[in-house]
Amino acid sequence: MANLVFNNNGVPLVGFGTRSGMYMSTPGAPDAKPKKVAEPTDNDPDKTLAGNIEIVDWGAGNRFPTDADAIINSVSVLNSGLKFIRNFTLGQGIFPVTVEGYDDDGNEVLKPIQETKIQNFAKSRLVRRYLEKATRDYLKFGPAFVQLLPNTDGSQIVGINTINAKYCRLSRANASGIIEKCIVSGKWPDTPGDGEFTTIDALDEYDPQADLMRRKMGKQVKGRTFVQVIRDSWSNNEYYSSPIWYTAYTAGWVDVAKKIPAFLKAAYQNQITWKWHVQIPYAFWDKKYPEAQFKTTTEREAAISGFMDEIETNLCDTTNANKPIFTFFEINGQGRAEEQWIIKPLENKLNSEQDLISSAAANSEILFSLMINPNVLGAGMPGGTYAGNQGGSNIREAFLVNIANAWLDRQNLLDPLETYTRFNGAPDNMEWRFRNTILTTLDTGSGTKKTLS
Repeated sequence: MANLVFNNNGVPLVGFGTRSGMYMSTPGAPDAKPKKVAEPTDNDPDKTLAGNIEIVDWGAGNRFPTDADAIINSVSVLNSGLKFIRNFTLGQGIFPVTVEGYDDDGNEVLKPIQETKIQNFAKSRLVRRYLEKATRDYLKFGPAFVQLLPNTDGSQIVGINTINAKYCRLSRANASGIIEKCIVSGKWPDTPGDGEFTTIDALDEYDPQADLMRRKMGKQVKGRTFVQVIRDSWSNNEYYSSPIWYTAYTAGWVDVAKKIPAFLKAAYQNQITWKWHVQIPYAFWDKKYPEAQFKTTTEREAAISGFMDEIETNLCDTTNANKPIFTFFEINGQGRAEEQWIIKPLENKLNSEQDLISSAAANSEILFSLMINPNVLGAGMPGGTYAGNQGGSNIREAFLVNIANAWLDRQNLLDPLETYTRFNGAPDNMEWRFRNTILTTLDTGSGTKKTLS
């Protein structure tokens, strides 16, 4: 149905068709600007306190993990890239081994530990759940907060749990530079009140295992739980390390990757649906629908609207493709056309090609910040600056580089498991290793092979 704007005499001034999209604008500006409304003032105290414990804010307004989670969930390539890193970092799980020596190529000679209790622990849901959640927070936010839970008498650690990093904040370090507490609350980033948070002892980052053993000897383990914080120290932040993707965000590439799809969506919904511009002279309405023929202005408006609906129906829809429309006009004594209709197709000036190139560049820059070869995810561009060979060999080599670069992150993730098992009496020479599925070429006789690393 056509939508028309009439003047007081029932003459249409502007109109648009509901089938072909719409565009509206309001020209002009008010004579005076509206009075400036009151702006919020910063009433935050100098210190953030949970009870009597001073908390170190995590980002501006203490909102970093909340805002970071929203950003990641709004950019598909960032979200899938982080998940990809998580998956190849965890590989196919962990195994307990001892290092028996090294071969002639410098590779470790590993001997799996056959003790059933330790093997069952490595394959348990408890460990898998810990690794999955700890890697998630480690990659998305920077640090991960790992909770170790002793039994009732404090003689053994019986549980390992990753606390959602969005609900964790660290206390300010003491005079010796040691962070003593982790405050857990679902109220963050708002400051929790009394009874709205839990305080957990944080293990000394220098040597968490030795710290826990000292507490055991001092009979300070029973009835308590402990948090071991794992982080990548590359950002030099002592409390909350920055995640790997944050450089792409500060450089603006994350915003580019986010805004281009929104722009294209709006363009497809609005601009590129405009098809015709129909110009109708005012004199036409005076002859077609004289005011004297209608009792009220409303009746005249309804008649004109119905007529415009017929015109729009004739111009739109696939069933009316190539269908003509006939208009009639006369030439006055001065040689000018009167009551002539002008129907022009609107040119679509939207060129999305450049936007798609910018989007692909933004996606590549985000993956570069994650140290992921875009070709591994099928994001290689066929030409230009970011062109790459998407062949199988290139993808396999890029994947092997990813696994090699995962060594340090894997060791950080294994540190709490080492604290757990050593506290419980595991052999001092026992170590944890990851199993990987490695892509190979068909001439090796198989498509994949298993390795330990």
